[in-house]
Order: sequence, then structure tokens, then C-alpha cells
Amino acid sequence: MVEYLWRWRVALMATGVGLLAALMRLGALGYPNALVFDEVFYARGAYSLLTMGFEGDWGGDNQDFAQGDYSQLSTKGDYVVHPLTGKLLIGVGIQLFGPTPFGWRFMGAMLGIATVLMVAFIARHLLHSTLWGAVAGVLLAVEGEHIVLSRSALLDGYLTFFVVAAFGLLVVDRARTRRRLFAAADAARERAGMAADAVLPGWGPRTGVRWWRLAAIVTFGLAASVKWSGLWFAAALLVLSVVWDLADRRAARIEHWALGAFARAVPAFVATVILVPITYLATWIPWFRSESSYGRRWAEENPGEGLAWLPEGLRSLVHYHQQMYDFHRTLDSAHNYESNPWTWMLQYRPTAFWFEDVPDADCGAERCVSAIHAIGHPFIWWAGCIALVYAIWRMVRHRDLLSATVSVGLLAGWLPWLPYAQRTIFTFYTVAMAPFLVLLVVWALMRIAQPARLEGGWSRTGVIIVTVYLSAVLVVAGFFTPLWWGTPIPFEYWQVHMWLPSWV
Repeated sequence: MVEYLWRWRVALMATGVGLLAALMRLGALGYPNALVFDEVFYARGAYSLLTMGFEGDWGGDNQDFAQGDYSQLSTKGDYVVHPLTGKLLIGVGIQLFGPTPFGWRFMGAMLGIATVLMVAFIARHLLHSTLWGAVAGVLLAVEGEHIVLSRSALLDGYLTFFVVAAFGLLVVDRARTRRRLFAAADAARERAGMAADAVLPGWGPRTGVRWWRLAAIVTFGLAASVKWSGLWFAAALLVLSVVWDLADRRAARIEHWALGAFARAVPAFVATVILVPITYLATWIPWFRSESSYGRRWAEENPGEGLAWLPEGLRSLVHYHQQMYDFHRTLDSAHNYESNPWTWMLQYRPTAFWFEDVPDADCGAERCVSAIHAIGHPFIWWAGCIALVYAIWRMVRHRDLLSATVSVGLLAGWLPWLPYAQRTIFTFYTVAMAPFLVLLVVWALMRIAQPARLEGGWSRTGVIIVTVYLSAVLVVAGFFTPLWWGTPIPFEYWQVHMWLPSWV
């Protein structure tokens, strides 16, 4: 009976969260019938990869592509500054539904739904509660930054999917390894005739090949093959997995727990420096296969230059990556919606993806507009600022591993950008932080509703606070949905959404 109830609760959580995420990401997905913001680069690049096998130069940034005119695509390789995986996945949707707005946005929406479900299950595991897992899923399902990027053919939503998938694999790896470790440690004590709580001599038992962590490493390689910033998440979260090992070996009462954990971190490090580059390199196969790809014949045309000891294809790829790195490092051209990363947690300067008057729309007003703003849900992000301060205090004051677990991913997506405040960067990059922000907020909500002093019990005041907060989140999500979807609305209604002058 208990097993049946458990399965019923989990199924209900997954169904409810999945349906809400699907509604917010698939509803009116084909609108507007235009290239939104940087879709002009990635949707057209995906179409080029699909039809020619490489990214060709389109010659201009205009909306002809959205109207079915592909005549501007040339056979000259285009100089693009991001890897291929995100665009290859966008191409899957185009292959299924054609080069339409729905087609080039479809895979992003599906992976966005999958990300919401993964976060729900990760939260359920970390917080040992199906209820709090459902809360996490609901919060991400209605989080504006994640909704907009899931509904747009930009790369950051794809990056988010792979980062969360890798983190989920690490969570599974820890759960399986911890069970094996404790079972092996107990068996070793029993064989030695030791008490159940005795300190086990040595570095501790082996736990076998950690296939789930290897899968996570490969997935981090795929994240980097969408955008290089995936490497920051890989470094931070793989270090976190080592910290988990340290904590688990100490909890298992192993004498040299630190040495044992670090010794087993060596194979993980070796696997990382091998598997991540191999995975990343494999995603460039389309570039290698086409002689027309940008920079593909650079080594042949420049004999003796660059890393001369590499084969010509790899030497050309290395030179291309040097060009890409120089582009990102020196990008400082002014943009109306560039933002300072120090203000990202406040969503101070969100990115406007789309804005146009829609004179033929029936919105009940004299002036109708369609606008898409990548505004993170303000109540989730602003609450996250408070939760982050509290989590850091818990880490420093109490060495709280759970607070570190729910904070590291967010910090990995934010802190590396701070030294580049002078560069042309945008608030929508925070979409990769959003799943971890939700985990952080839900962890804080759980501590309000179920304070530690009650040992799992519920605080009446805390439950009221959390209920009011979640209700407000849902109401505000409904209020902002037209600006996340681009639904035609009265101009005055759009103005009401501009809560801060910096949002305009």
C-alpha cells in the first residue's frame, strides 16, 4: 500500500508539473511569425546545417527567412562564434515541422519541459519530499527567463538543459555510490568483528566504476558544445561531487576519509580531461566533413603556421577557436539591452526580444502591441537574492552541505561573468542559473515551512507565509505571461508591466 501511494504521488507530481511546463512553453509557440532577437543567427544557421551540412553566410540580418525566402543563403562558410550542438538540435525541429517559427522553436520547448521535470525530481531527491519537488517544478515552469528562452531558438536554453541533466546525473551517482559505500563499510566491519559504529581503518572500500559520473562528464562536454560557459558549470559541479564524496566517507566513519575521497577523485579528473574534449570535438564532425565550412582549409592555405604538429583539420579548428575566443574577449560594442552582471540577480536590465505594433489585432484598445521580454519572474529572482545570502551564511557558519549543493550551480553561472562587466553581455544568460535559483528558493521555503527545530514538523506561520508567497508567484506569472509569449495586448497594459525604469 505504501509503495502504491508513493508511486501515485510521484506520477501525480510529474504529470502536473509536466502539463504546466508544456502549457507555458508550447502555447502559441509559432507566434510571432518572425525571427525573434538572435534567432536570426541560430535558426538560419540550423537551416543551413540541415540543408548544406555547414553554416553558410546569409548576407544580411532580416526577416526574409521567416517568410520562406532562403535565397540569401550562400555557399560561403559563415564566421560563427558558438559551437554546433545547439544549432543541430534546432535543426531537428526544422526537420520535423519545416523551417517555420514552430519548427525552429520546437526542440527548445521540449528540452525546456524536460528541464522542468528534471529539476522537480532533483529537488525531490535533495529535499526528500515529493511535495517540495512539485513546488520546485512549478516554480521553474512559471519562471519567465526559462519560459522565454525555451520558446526561442537561442542557445542558452539548450545549454541549461545539458547543465541540469549533468547535475542530475551527479545526484544519481552520489545516491548510488553512497549506498554502495555504506553497505561495503558495514560489511567490512562485520567481517572484522568491529562494532557497527567503529571507525573503519584505511581509505575505505572501493565502490566500483562510477558510470553515472562518467555520463555526467560526457553531458558537460555536450553543454560546452552549445556554449563554452558550460565549462564553468562543469568545473564547479564536479568539484561539488568530490565534496559530496568527502562528506559521505566521513559519515561512513572511515579513518582516512579525505585521502580516500581524493584518491577516487583522480580517475574522475582524468576522465574529465579526456571525455570532455573528445565529446566536444565529436560535435564538430559536420565542420570537419565539409570543405566549405568557415576556416576549414586555413591550415592548407597557411602552411607552417599555428600548431604545425597537429593534422591540418585540427590545426584549422584550433585557429578557428582562437578567432572565436578573440571575438568574445573583445566584444564591447554598445547594445541597448546590454547589462551589468552585478545586477543580474535583481533582473535589473532584462532583454527585450521583440516589440512591434499590431494594428490588426483585436486587443480592445486603440493601440495594440506584441512584446517579448526575457524578464525573470521578479518574485522568484528577488526571493533568490535573500535565499542566497542565507545559504552562504549557512555554508560559512554551519558548514551546511545542502545549502552549498543548492547554491553552487547558481554561483557557477553568475560569478565567472563578473570580471567581464565591461563586455557586451545580457541578462538572459541567467537562464542557465534559473534551475539552481529555483532549487535554492525551494530549499529556503522548506526551512520556513518546516524549520529544523521541529524536526520535520510543520510551522503554521511558516506554511501561511509559503502559501501566500506561492500564490503570489502564480498570480504574477499569469500577469507576465503575455510578455513572455508575445501575445498582442493594449499598449497601456504593456506599460503596467514595466515595474522598473530599466525594464523599458
